[in-house]
Amino acid sequence: MPTDDNHAVDIDALAPSREQRQAAMAVLAQAPVDDIARCLSLAGDGVEFKELRPTEIGLVMLRGRIGGKGAPFNVGEATVTRAAVQLKSGERGFAYVLGRDKKKAGLAALCDALWQADAYRQRVEQYVLGPLRHAQQERRGVARAQTAATRVDFFTLVRGENER
Repeated sequence: MPTDDNHAVDIDALAPSREQRQAAMAVLAQAPVDDIARCLSLAGDGVEFKELRPTEIGLVMLRGRIGGKGAPFNVGEATVTRAAVQLKSGERGFAYVLGRDKKKAGLAALCDALWQADAYRQRVEQYVLGPLRHAQQERRGVARAQTAATRVDFFTLVRGENER
């Protein structure tokens, strides 16, 4: 791409959007840890990274609203695990997962960092996120089919004696 004064490159246009990153992390959050590990071994095996802080387990307060619009209230606490890593090239990945799965949090953080790196984004999409999305869609389809099999349609009959 030309980078002279007349044709400046818009760096923000090349960077992935926040929504794309959130969608990628949502796929990882819903995926089983073994599936993430298997897929990641195809995309970024041997990538050098360091932990920015040790993976740790903690609690977060969950807040809710009645009807989605009412005054906020504390529902309770949930256990979460967080991880933060940095690739040798400088990209930082972060992950928070429900539960106490340090391995899953670490793998998700690594995927986040790799996804942000231009050199790895396509591989992560192809070998990690694509197969995980496909598996999740298949599971949802099976659940929909099982639910549809038990569906009952209710209808009302109008009797002639109720007419005036």
